[in-house]
Amino acid sequence: MEKRILGKKGLEVSALGLGCMGLTFSYGPATEEKEAVNLIRNAYDLGITFFDTAEAYSKGGNEILLGKAVHSFRDKVVIATKFGFEDGDPSKGLDSSPKRIRQVVENSLKCLNTEYIDLLYQHRVDPNIPIEEVAGTVKDLILEGKVKHFGLSEAGVETIKKANAVQAVTALQSEYSMFFRDAENDIIPTLEELGIGFVPFSPLGKGFLTGAINDQTQFDPTDFRNSVPRLSQENRKANQVLVELLKSIAVEKGASPAQIALAWLLVQKPFIAPIPGTTKLQRLRENIGSISVELNDEDLAKIRLSLSEIKIVGERYPEHLRNRVGK
Repeated sequence: MEKRILGKKGLEVSALGLGCMGLTFSYGPATEEKEAVNLIRNAYDLGITFFDTAEAYSKGGNEILLGKAVHSFRDKVVIATKFGFEDGDPSKGLDSSPKRIRQVVENSLKCLNTEYIDLLYQHRVDPNIPIEEVAGTVKDLILEGKVKHFGLSEAGVETIKKANAVQAVTALQSEYSMFFRDAENDIIPTLEELGIGFVPFSPLGKGFLTGAINDQTQFDPTDFRNSVPRLSQENRKANQVLVELLKSIAVEKGASPAQIALAWLLVQKPFIAPIPGTTKLQRLRENIGSISVELNDEDLAKIRLSLSEIKIVGERYPEHLRNRVGK
């Protein structure tokens, strides 16, 4: 698979990574362990070398799963994980105190069964802890050899700049897709200016851009998408216009809507490496197929015009989570 470079320190990753969150957390019942391990190993066999997890995904359970899956080829992959919540529980609030960061790193090293973390993100900006202090703590962990690269997630422009002044930020992980394009306003230009990579999560709009979800879809009762305003039944119906656009382009290109959505992301900037998640081998192969989909200047101009005419309906987060992003 094509490789991409994140950040000025040259972190090399596969153009597409694998977001592992949904294997154990947030998207309904956890995938059976053997099946999940098999999926991760298949991803590696198919060229993916970039795997994303976090302490907050099942309080380390997701990290344990990933650690088991990649153990035999650990030195050939990049593992990203995250700190930033009290006791690793998003419902308890934020905690990026230096003491907590260090504790999370020790926990993650054990859970992942590894001697180092390739990329350590602050999961969400903690307004109670100066970002310079956070960056300084991670800088010390890098000097100690426990961490190799520093990242931020859902951070705003000023936070990115302040953090980068203390410790070079290798990557920002935030939501970006045809379904949510706010990053194009200030974030992407800032990353380009500072030489920071961009790792879009939810590059398929939490599954919506695959074309497999419509207004009649019933999510599992434990699926967090039930609380996402943009994915309410009414808004799914209104937002189908975007899926129809993807379907029309997919027919022209002999591809799937998901492949078009990912191919579009990949062509935006050379420092972008999306991390679509899936629990299904078939979807994994489909996502990887996006690498070979070519969108020319005419295609991109057509998509740009169409997107400018489509109004997406609904917020991307419920109200209680909106104050944790863009800080």
